[in-house]
Amino acid sequence: METTTIKVDGMTCGGCSGSVTRVLSEILGVDKAEVTLDPGQAVVAFDPAKVTREALCAAIDDAGFEAS
Repeated sequence: METTTIKVDGMTCGGCSGSVTRVLSEILGVDKAEVTLDPGQAVVAFDPAKVTREALCAAIDDAGFEAS
């Protein structure tokens, strides 16, 4: 397992952070996703053999937020 912290812009409420958590949790290879509204980040534990950090960021972007 590998852990990465992704900055997430565009979240304005608890529903937003819940949406990002749900999107990340549904990705094959993600073990755990903790999303916090303040400071606007996602800490994700994932299997790098199954998913890349870039794919995690793309999923957040596709959900309507901005990952960096």
